[in-house]
Amino acid sequence: MPFDPKELDLFPSDPGVYLMKNASGIVIYIGKAKVLKQRVKQYFGVSRDSRAMIPFLIADIETIETIVVRSEKEALLLENTLIKKHKPKYNAILKDDKTYVSLMINHRHKWPMLKLIRYKGKPKENGLYFGPYTSAFAARQTYDLLLKLFPLRQCSDDELKRRTRPCLLYSIKRCVAPCVGFCSPAEYETYVQSTIKFLKGQDKEILKGLYQEMEKASNLLEFEKAASLHKTILQIEHVIEDNQLVFKAHGKNTDVFGLHREAEEVILMQLLFREGKLTGSEHYSFSGLAQEDEELLSSFLLQNYKDAAILPEEILLPLKLKEEKILEEILSDDKKNKVVINHPTRGEKLSLVKMAEQNAKACYIREKDHQELKEKMLLDLQDQLKLTRYPRRIECFDTSNIQGSDLVASLVAFYEGDHDKKRTRYFHIKGITRSDDYGAMRQALSRRLARAKKEDDLPDLIIVDGGKGQLNVALEVFKELDIASVDLIALAKEEARHDKGMTLERVFLPHTAEPIHLPARSPLLFFLQKIRDLAHEKAIQFHRKTRSKRTLKSALEEIPGIGPVKGKKLLSHFGSVKRILQATDEELSAISGISGKDIQAIRMHGKFPS
Repeated sequence: MPFDPKELDLFPSDPGVYLMKNASGIVIYIGKAKVLKQRVKQYFGVSRDSRAMIPFLIADIETIETIVVRSEKEALLLENTLIKKHKPKYNAILKDDKTYVSLMINHRHKWPMLKLIRYKGKPKENGLYFGPYTSAFAARQTYDLLLKLFPLRQCSDDELKRRTRPCLLYSIKRCVAPCVGFCSPAEYETYVQSTIKFLKGQDKEILKGLYQEMEKASNLLEFEKAASLHKTILQIEHVIEDNQLVFKAHGKNTDVFGLHREAEEVILMQLLFREGKLTGSEHYSFSGLAQEDEELLSSFLLQNYKDAAILPEEILLPLKLKEEKILEEILSDDKKNKVVINHPTRGEKLSLVKMAEQNAKACYIREKDHQELKEKMLLDLQDQLKLTRYPRRIECFDTSNIQGSDLVASLVAFYEGDHDKKRTRYFHIKGITRSDDYGAMRQALSRRLARAKKEDDLPDLIIVDGGKGQLNVALEVFKELDIASVDLIALAKEEARHDKGMTLERVFLPHTAEPIHLPARSPLLFFLQKIRDLAHEKAIQFHRKTRSKRTLKSALEEIPGIGPVKGKKLLSHFGSVKRILQATDEELSAISGISGKDIQAIRMHGKFPS
């Protein structure tokens, strides 16, 4: 039986929360009010709410329960708690598994390093955090730039302890080799502080210091050092020039919101300014909401910020909230910094809100970008497998042979989660005449990585098909070539099976005794399977092609007078023995070096395997 509006006369006039339920007793909407009776009556009065979803909401209501509290603050907190608990159909709900991407410097370490960190709730690792970035792409761009500008170490703590000589990054001036004492702690600290200042937006201070260092080096006739400093200065100035449109004078950590509503759809756009720079944006899509814009924003702010580890200094909104001060008080409780909620009406801050609203509208009319899903998957891969680097470019190796003959290997590459066909490579394994998968893998890796090292073209992650043995072979190659900045894993299927399905999968990590077992239905598992199975498929195809050519070549060389040179010419021109047999005398004689006697021998030899 539908709710009877006459019951509203019995409702309390105190502040509190109301829960609207359907005939099954399921909570379909939760709201808060300073005066409960007055607020709920607005849904049923003559001048009732005109929003599109209100008639549908009212038609579903069977009962309305109220909970009286002592203040508006308590009402806000209770509403937030109940929304998370009941997840009502007509309320905006944020997912509990929200993750953050930040840049972190473990500044208390003897040799600090810059890391790209993804975390839920509060970050576990101690350090200085800059962010969060809602766009993993923006965070990675900043990360990559800083590694080019300031040569901090990129290897893990374990690798740092093990090194006895500098790795490739030192030779290409991407690291100052603290692992072997090639720089003093004081020198290294200058790079650390420059990185921190850059992330804090203190670019002019960095440039001033670099100009002073360059002038000093020049006066001491250290021209190579001066040239290196000049290159760094030009890179920073170029970055500042390219990004001057999103540098803001106030230099605060500010979140700016824009809202776009059409019919049942709502887009909420969030722009993040950190140290005065626009570091990223995120949009939230809602459908079929019964909340007004003010209710939506209040609910969103509580869900998004109440349990956040890091708060912005200021939140700019497209409309005025009646509960601004109460929300500020709630969000700032037990936090190191206080947050200010503001609805600007003029000046630069208003222009930022307008920009957020434009982005919200643009987001509404365009399709959702699937690249975000790929970035999240690769970040998950980095997190699950404890990788040092973001796996932007992945290369996977596999070998193939039959009873030790025609040993080959293949390489397939993936970039940003997609197959990069241009980077597929094949290797004829030389000097190995027996079945030796380890030897074949060693040779393929050595040849590929030696060239990649020479061309400064190393991938972020290498996957080898196999178990602990293949992993150890790869580690030996890394050691021989002084490669410390590439992540490595080995992937082994149950009983070496390469069919897709519900098989056990083991991921072996360097210097770790036990493998990682990914869940059978994990998206990461399917992604890794896709890469490895493609490498296996390419290796088999190349092996078959190689074996077929060898068989045909051998068959041709059995013909009297047709040696390796003539046989190669015939196969190159006709492509197969079948076509050679079908060719006319004129077509055969057109091949350089093929005589009438050779043609007669081909005719007399009979059929060949095709």
